[in-house]
Amino acid sequence: MDQAILTVSEMTKADQAAIAAGAPGRVLMQRAGEAVFQAILARWSARPVVVLCGPGNNGGDGYVVAQRLLEAGWPVKVAAMVEAARLKGDAALAAADWTGQTVALTRGALRGAELIVDAIFGAGLSRAPDAGVRDVLRGAEATAPIVAVDLPSGLAGDTGQPMTMAPKAALTVTFHRKKPAHVLEPGHSLCGEVVVADIGLAAPAPRDIRLTENGTWLWLSRYPWPKIDAHKGDRGRLIVVSGPAHTTGAARLAARAGLRIGAGLVTVATPPESLSVNAAHLTAIMLQPFLNEEELQAMAEKVDAVVIGPAAGVTEETRLNVLACCRTGAAMIVDADALTIFRDEPDELFSALDRDDVLTPHPGEFERLFPGLLARSACRVVAARVAAEMAGCVVVLKGSDTVIAGPDGRASINTNGAPWLATAGSGDVLSGLISGLIAQGMDSFEAACAGVWIHAESGRDFGPGLISEDLPELVPALLRKLDAARGAA
Repeated sequence: MDQAILTVSEMTKADQAAIAAGAPGRVLMQRAGEAVFQAILARWSARPVVVLCGPGNNGGDGYVVAQRLLEAGWPVKVAAMVEAARLKGDAALAAADWTGQTVALTRGALRGAELIVDAIFGAGLSRAPDAGVRDVLRGAEATAPIVAVDLPSGLAGDTGQPMTMAPKAALTVTFHRKKPAHVLEPGHSLCGEVVVADIGLAAPAPRDIRLTENGTWLWLSRYPWPKIDAHKGDRGRLIVVSGPAHTTGAARLAARAGLRIGAGLVTVATPPESLSVNAAHLTAIMLQPFLNEEELQAMAEKVDAVVIGPAAGVTEETRLNVLACCRTGAAMIVDADALTIFRDEPDELFSALDRDDVLTPHPGEFERLFPGLLARSACRVVAARVAAEMAGCVVVLKGSDTVIAGPDGRASINTNGAPWLATAGSGDVLSGLISGLIAQGMDSFEAACAGVWIHAESGRDFGPGLISEDLPELVPALLRKLDAARGAA
């Protein structure tokens, strides 16, 4: 299955298309309920269950789940938000098939439950649940593990933001494809384990997929593996611009990451005052001094990619160096101080960039370049897409749910982030990974997706105690796994 992420409206259209093609809504509801039932059987033994059923189709799914559990011999009851007589359509038919006990949706209905199925509201919820429902959801969270049908009730499907509150589920079973709320924080954390069940809807056409979950399926087939007769000149030339003598480490981290990810020739371009400190730490990475932006531009004209910004200094020299490198054919990876220096004149930076360039801001840097955009946007995906359009290049909005957006509207959400990556220098390594892949000829959007995923996966593999110097050294083992995976495909 592809890793497309569908908005609520796109999912509604997929449902409608299936019904129009001859799949009755009741059949789709039965399939959805069966999928939840099977997911429960795979994880829990028989125990007392309370199924919380809402007033719409999500509640109808819940009635199907309850009936299947009852038929399997589980002690189960339904706690209904509305009487069955008030239900309509397929939900009414599902409620009519229910042969077990029904009680009102109250906190008291949870008494004795050892598993709770939350089928009150799904991804299409348009307003916050009322106080009574919120009270039940809080009680459910405190009583037993929750299995959410589609989404934990109270989460907005397109943003992953709770409408006042949403409970934390142990398992969420959704249908056809994930929605943004399954992958954007805090929704991603609230959903727990996510199972995507096939209920017989048509797969989205590749040309219609504009939002995806980041993963190897997206870019591995186009990863720049070297050919048997490759030499270092074939594998890309990369420059990382160093900062002043007391802040040179960030550039070296980025450079080492670029070398580890496969770039054939990596050079740290250094101001003269930083030459000796950089020379004391570099071996396979080359070193070249420059006196001014003209000399740096001449160097950049001979390479495939340039990283500028890590600990470069928020100075006029950094601004001039960025603009000079932008005048070359090299792909730019602009990070950290090279973003902040343009906070008062972001259009000056945007006008110098092209589609192959990449900006890698954390939320604070993003706010400096795109003031108020995150606050005004419905979610991080919208903000990153607007930013990519404004800047005319790829934007990597970093975070636990990093969003990669291209100027053509493509976007991907990374979901394998790890808390161990919250350490000084981690972002510098990411810039190096992305630039090393671009230097080898990889498409900038796909290189950003691959770099983000490899960076996160390396952090997950290492775990507690990770420091940024560890990250480049973790890349070879991960690349071996990826190479084996493509060979086995």
